[in-house]
Amino acid sequence: MTVATRAVDRSSRRYDPAETRQRVLEAANLLFSTKGYAATGTADIARAADVSEGSIFYHFGSKQNLLVEIGRMYGERMIAAMQRDDALGDLDIGDAIRRCVTFCLEHKEWEALTGEACVEGKPKMLMRTEAEPFYRASREVTIDWSMRHIAASAERHGIVSMNAVVAAKLIYALVGEALDEVMSTNDAAEREAIVAETVRFVRTACGLQPA
Repeated sequence: MTVATRAVDRSSRRYDPAETRQRVLEAANLLFSTKGYAATGTADIARAADVSEGSIFYHFGSKQNLLVEIGRMYGERMIAAMQRDDALGDLDIGDAIRRCVTFCLEHKEWEALTGEACVEGKPKMLMRTEAEPFYRASREVTIDWSMRHIAASAERHGIVSMNAVVAAKLIYALVGEALDEVMSTNDAAEREAIVAETVRFVRTACGLQPA
């Protein structure tokens, strides 16, 4: 097969729409984290995903929208790690927090691939304004899940006065601060102390002590 023939075959290749969308997300996630958002063009993403550049705009509309979807994808993966196979009402909030910390420690793709040091638990590159859509989208899906988790847990514990929306936002902020502290040290004992205090505080504040 000649180079020209391979090029024709490649350019005419078609994927299922869901597969195309996922290929683009994975390729963009890798390129944004290695090259940087600003330095990555949609043509680069198309080549890495082995799709047409037009398909990126068809599925996502713009490069910024793609970053938003990557944020959602990250949030959804973190949620899956926190919940596992547990029903929301049965999931201990302490277990959810510990699983969240473990996920964040094990999935630092953007930091690890850029080789940049963390600043308050976040890679330097993602502290830039351009990364705000990523964080905003991740926060949105995570708080939505947390709200449903807290509401189910409160019902199981017979708590009727809790505002799940406010509680979810406060817990998100608190766990975020705890993650910043965890990411700032490599000392295992110190990390465990931070997580343990976070779990204790949240359980006490919400009245969601384990059965």
